[in-house]
Amino acid sequence: MTHGKGKKGGRGAGLRGGRGNAGLHKHKFMHMLKYMPDHFGVHGFKRDLSLVKDDRIINVGQLEEKFHGKKEIDLSKEGFDKLLGGGIVEHGYKITVKSASQKAIDKIAEHGGDVKIEE
Repeated sequence: MTHGKGKKGGRGAGLRGGRGNAGLHKHKFMHMLKYMPDHFGVHGFKRDLSLVKDDRIINVGQLEEKFHGKKEIDLSKEGFDKLLGGGIVEHGYKITVKSASQKAIDKIAEHGGDVKIEE
């Protein structure tokens, strides 16, 4: 007698073909291919942290709000690595930084400022 449970319904996860991911390489293989195509295997890679260069950047448009009227700014001391040319320049600044884009240098120079690249 099965007591209304079917053939193996009373044994663990019997009628469901096993618990969880059981059978993904056997009786649930098509389900895995269709609904979980990336389930097995290794995907992508992580670069070694020593190779990842993470520059802290600032745009020329942010200089005014960050440094409120200061005319001489040492961005290296403030913790920035690169100056980029996004935004609008209001004043001429004297800036010291490790690197800067040509657009940033041009925008600062238009207002009589100066960008000094340090080695």
